[in-house]
Amino acid sequence: MSNKVFQSMDGNQAAAHCAYAFTEVAGIYPITPSSPMAEYAEEWASKGKKNLFGMPVKIVEMQSEAGAAGSVHGSLQAGALTTTFTASQGLLLKIPNMYKIAGELLPGVIHVSARSLAAQALSIFGDHQDVMACRQTGFAMLCTSSVQEVMDLAGVAHLAAIKTSVPFMHFFDGFRTSHEIQKIEVMDYEVFEKLLDRDAVQAFRNRALNFEHPVTRGTAQNDDVYFQTREASNKFYNEVPAVVAEYMKKISEVTGREYAPFVYYGAQDAEDVIVAMGSVTETTKQVVDYLNKQGRKVGCVTVHLYRPFATEYLFAVMPKTVKRIAVLDRTKEPGSLGEPLYLDIKSAFYGVENAPRIIGGRYGLSSKDTTPAQIIAVYDHLAKNGFDGFTVGIEDDVTHLSIPVGKEVKLLEGTSELVFYGLGSDGTVGANKNTIKIIGDNTELYAQAYFAYDSKKSGGVTRSHLRFGPKPITAPYLVSVADFVSCSLEAYVEKYDMLSCLKDGGTFLLNTVKSADEIEAHLPNSFKKALAEKHAKFYIIDAVHLAREIGLGGRTNTILQSAFFKLNEQIMPYDHAQELMKKYAAKTYAKKGEAVVQLNYQAIDKGAEGLVEITVKPEWANLPVETKVVDENRPHFVKTIADEVNSINGYSLPVSAFNGYEDGTIPCGTAAYEKRGTANFVPEWNPENCIQCNKCSFACPHAVIRPFLATEEEMAAAPAGAKTINANGKDFAGLQYSIQISTLDCTGCEVCVNTCPGKKGEKALKMVPIDTAIEDGQAKLASYFFNEVTYKDYLIDKMSNPKNSQFAQPLFEFSGACGGCGETPYVKLTTQLFGDHMVIANATGCSSIYGGSFPASPYTKNKEGNGPAWANSLFEDNAEFGFGMLAASKALRDQIATIMEEALEEGCCDEKVAELFKKWLENREDYKVTREVKNELVPLLEKCEGERAQRILNLKDHLVKRSQWIFGGDGWAYDIGYGGLDHVIANQEDINILVLDTEVYSNTGGQSSKSSPTASIAKFTAAGKHGKKKDLAAIAMSYGHVYVAYVSHGADQAQLLKAMREAEAYHGPSIIIAYSPCINHGVKAGMGKSQEEAKLAVECGYWTLLRFDPRLAQEGKNPLVIDSKAPNWDLYDSYLMGETRYAQLSKTNPTEAASLLALNKAEAQRRYKMYQRYAAMDYSLDE
Repeated sequence: MSNKVFQSMDGNQAAAHCAYAFTEVAGIYPITPSSPMAEYAEEWASKGKKNLFGMPVKIVEMQSEAGAAGSVHGSLQAGALTTTFTASQGLLLKIPNMYKIAGELLPGVIHVSARSLAAQALSIFGDHQDVMACRQTGFAMLCTSSVQEVMDLAGVAHLAAIKTSVPFMHFFDGFRTSHEIQKIEVMDYEVFEKLLDRDAVQAFRNRALNFEHPVTRGTAQNDDVYFQTREASNKFYNEVPAVVAEYMKKISEVTGREYAPFVYYGAQDAEDVIVAMGSVTETTKQVVDYLNKQGRKVGCVTVHLYRPFATEYLFAVMPKTVKRIAVLDRTKEPGSLGEPLYLDIKSAFYGVENAPRIIGGRYGLSSKDTTPAQIIAVYDHLAKNGFDGFTVGIEDDVTHLSIPVGKEVKLLEGTSELVFYGLGSDGTVGANKNTIKIIGDNTELYAQAYFAYDSKKSGGVTRSHLRFGPKPITAPYLVSVADFVSCSLEAYVEKYDMLSCLKDGGTFLLNTVKSADEIEAHLPNSFKKALAEKHAKFYIIDAVHLAREIGLGGRTNTILQSAFFKLNEQIMPYDHAQELMKKYAAKTYAKKGEAVVQLNYQAIDKGAEGLVEITVKPEWANLPVETKVVDENRPHFVKTIADEVNSINGYSLPVSAFNGYEDGTIPCGTAAYEKRGTANFVPEWNPENCIQCNKCSFACPHAVIRPFLATEEEMAAAPAGAKTINANGKDFAGLQYSIQISTLDCTGCEVCVNTCPGKKGEKALKMVPIDTAIEDGQAKLASYFFNEVTYKDYLIDKMSNPKNSQFAQPLFEFSGACGGCGETPYVKLTTQLFGDHMVIANATGCSSIYGGSFPASPYTKNKEGNGPAWANSLFEDNAEFGFGMLAASKALRDQIATIMEEALEEGCCDEKVAELFKKWLENREDYKVTREVKNELVPLLEKCEGERAQRILNLKDHLVKRSQWIFGGDGWAYDIGYGGLDHVIANQEDINILVLDTEVYSNTGGQSSKSSPTASIAKFTAAGKHGKKKDLAAIAMSYGHVYVAYVSHGADQAQLLKAMREAEAYHGPSIIIAYSPCINHGVKAGMGKSQEEAKLAVECGYWTLLRFDPRLAQEGKNPLVIDSKAPNWDLYDSYLMGETRYAQLSKTNPTEAASLLALNKAEAQRRYKMYQRYAAMDYSLDE
């Protein structure tokens, strides 16, 4: 061990480490879960790390996955060894180039964190659907099963590609391997140096396109020779298995770990064998040992080289005694005779004398946990000659393909297993990653960590599964029997069963604001009963107040990490742990300044001091469990599916639960039933200081705080304690005004408090503990007002000013967006203005994840049943997707028009119907008129028996003019979807586009986009971006017929409202580009100041408010109006330094920081002067 280097890392880092050695050019694009591979490569390159050729890798970030594939193809043709990293839909976009790269025998390598494909729904989690969709491209396919195997074998893909001229795709399980952190042995680049065939590298370079020895490639062949030339490459593929086997043999000699194209593990006289690839084989090997100790004869074959599929290597390791084989596939191919690996194994044994019985099964789609009990179930199924085409790990009570699974078994001995429940963005996951590194890199113990998330942007539940032990940990499944469980949010006690996985005598740590004297009364009986029955040790800590006292705000992670080490000194003495925590804190937070480092030092010290042990009383075991009250008025979907998923019980839902939802459809408005209660502090309204401006509601990212106008009758029925004041304004005579906060939906971001102007320096909102608000009845009050008090926007023109707009019901509420999100206020406003006749095509990204993460739909409907209809297709095609929606609507409405015109021409309808037909035809593009016509016309047509009446009734949902919107972020609009967006605005169709511009790829972790300005630090531009921000508005304005606006909610609510109103009213394409502060910016003041940040961006000239209305040009007026005041450039530097994406540049790139930041400002000034010139142009009509 002394001669070996061990390091804690995840699969992505291991793959990147190996890939970097062989790579001269990397064409990259972000996609979950593979992005970290490209991020590591870019970071290392920016620091000058050298590959085997003595140079940093040349990183090329492209605008899309297809673009990345094209750059890889071109780079290979030009003679540079080239690599890319991808997954899922991104891999599918590379398929056309993969055929070309393979056909031209170019030694490129793609590393894939294998992931599910978007079908009935998107999933970011892991399986083999993506790689299996590429098995026909001609790429060799190499699979690894663990983080250590990724480190050992990723280099083989490069070595073999160079040696054989056949490109390779190396893949491993997304999330389960890509994001699992393990303490592993690191491969030294000297090993690769010795194995690299330099002659083959030179031969590749000699074939490159070069004017010194010009050739022609990529020709068009005809029917006479294409077939022959396709077959001509066979000899190259025939050589691949032997080359791979030889390289694996040499790697085995170096590492002491056995590798081959197929590897057998188990009894030499096994009768039952599982064949699989990926992380499941690690679990299978554990089960093999367990069952063979019981006298069974079982084994497993791990497939490493999947393409070319070399049967000689399979038969060389398969026991001759095998009678039954179960092939496990982590993919699904609807309608096929079986899944790919199964069919390959069947084919391999076809015609073999005394061939074993072979059955296939599916498992683990979308990272569904595959446990030892499930593998035991497969062996049991195999032993009894069970049926083919089975599934394991789910309950299929519809087509009855699932096999029964018994109780879980604990196969790890001498290993500490821990589970940490956290709140997304509270730092729990980050702290646990540090814990793994502290223990893994500073003790003899091996370490493993895996993090389970839901899909909320932040504020969702996270579960960290950690293991520590004296031997390598090969357990790629979740902890089911934990020695220690920690919970960072006390609200979880009533929401989740966190004790089911705690072992008898285990320890539970709860972060709570309750004191030792209060906690017993607060805990539910079911929780106390479970503690007693498990003979648990129970500790509490008030990390919430400790963090605030120190100055860390809501970041409790360091305190809880320290508490963990204090309670687990069997892993490491606490004093030593303290020293190491401070060492890692200094390393982690150094870029944020010494003050932040010192705050974390204090937090580390407080972690042990704040612990309080609570005696678990034996009599708790006899407590009666609370009766769960089910509200039968909750929708069927919520009761049967959403509630279970939200309680982390979705894993056990049977297939039948989804009858009626097979196509992925979910009802709208389900987010309102979550009531997560994740905030420690929530706003409280003081009516004495309120000026009724409604700014708090306008700014609220989650539609949690709303103004209401209540009648006497409504107030009479309100719960006690409702606060109101007389409503201001003649339109509201006799009404009571009230601000209501939905306590249990609030994220505690404080945006509303910071936005509130108050009265005479006293704000009308302040933050109070959530328990105080609940005890004061605020949750019940909000429930009444939100559901029973009518929205009275009909009394005024909601389009006239920001205050009035907030009396309209938001039809987008309680999303899973980050606290303080800068995007969602824009989305919310569009639904308040146009939601009752709105259809939305949403690009994949943050806005699709918080807008439609199963089972929560924040898009809801009004009392009349109308609301936004929302759908997501993919990332790259959203503009076309929305355009197709509009085309369909126009086609169907044209049918209606034709039917009406025929009826009028023939005079076959009565006078009233004819009058309504004419009115509709004359005003078909007017929402209000068409709504009025529909309300009158449909009842009349329902009384008619004519064919035309029935045809119109069949299309009645298209009578009302729709407001078609396309939503997406800057990664979509500026990069991958720009071509489609450009096409849509080039056509003069009535369609609206909202670009939520965060200036980074927010959803995938903050990578640079073409919206990212000069000098900004993001992933893929770790040393600061050198290029400029694309001016999407100027490009759109160049068409002349597109309505364009730059808006910023915190800067000018009235301008935003006006832009929305004008864009919707304009009968042509419109695009609104909305400045959106994001958590990835590292706003130093916190996301609670996102509105102020948006305001400062405009004041200093970083962002310019403008509107370009083509209708003005027709009147001889300049269509461009600059709405923001002349910038105060003196504020510019303070704006930049208020965000870590700029402030850290002096540390990450000190030599260029000053010049890059100066270029950023100069570019903003250039852009503003350009707008001034545009605004000064003379558009007067010729006489």
